Amino acid sequence: MGNEIRKKAIVTGGSIGMGRGIALVLAEEGYDIAFSYYGDDEQSLKYVEKTASMLKEKGAESWHFSADLTRKGAAEEFFGKAVSALGGLDLLVNNAGVNMPLPLQELTEDNIDYLIALDQKAYIMLMHHAARYMIDNGIKGSIVNVSSSRGDRAYPNAGIYCGIKAGLNRMIEAFALDVAEYGIRINNVSPGATRVRTKEELLDIKKGGPTDYFWDEAYIEHPEKVESDFWDKLGPKIPLGRCGESEDIGRAIAFLASDKASYITGITLRVDGGLILPGMPEDPYLDGVSWK
Repeated sequence: MGNEIRKKAIVTGGSIGMGRGIALVLAEEGYDIAFSYYGDDEQSLKYVEKTASMLKEKGAESWHFSADLTRKGAAEEFFGKAVSALGGLDLLVNNAGVNMPLPLQELTEDNIDYLIALDQKAYIMLMHHAARYMIDNGIKGSIVNVSSSRGDRAYPNAGIYCGIKAGLNRMIEAFALDVAEYGIRINNVSPGATRVRTKEELLDIKKGGPTDYFWDEAYIEHPEKVESDFWDKLGPKIPLGRCGESEDIGRAIAFLASDKASYITGITLRVDGGLILPGMPEDPYLDGVSWK
């Protein structure tokens, strides 16, 4: 066991939430991990240290790099550091991304630019660098992107994000054709409502930002009364009866990157517990609304 050769994966946004769950599953599957994170404040670094410790417990070596992937050139810079630390690359997971909910009539140019830079351009650039590296080094590797149910269904206050994810779903079909001759496979996973913060982490958020749709002031005002959160309320309305966990997404990615999926490329795999089959709105506060 001590002489086994571990695989090498890059995970963007790997310090918390879905990225952490993905990284931990990949560690269990025999990958060492290089992950990006955003922000050098005390809270962000606490999450980074926790993730690194959890990966170590699972037998993985890990490296982490601060990266603002909205900045021009940041994707290439991060990729270079990550590959150098890992000493190679078998799998790229594009996970880092946000939605900053605003209706059409309230959109700003800054909001549009930010979402396109992080959720679209950074994904493209990292896929480009990974494909180029794999081709140059004769690696029949895998690229998996995190898409969203919003790529298949329309949601209010998410027009830019919906369009980006729908574009990503079609984009990788073409990109998969570009690299198929080199034995490189590109796929997406498409999560539905997936828990990205524990209750303890929700209490750590002192003021919800524009991306913290799951946060409630009650977590600060009356933390002793917080018995259920966004995902607890929404879960029973989903056909399979619960919200997703980050590990659900990680297991889907591990499968798509494995030899068991060696004949699969250019697909978007929905991992949502049936959330969007009936076209259900993802809002736990709509009383009386149910998939049934």
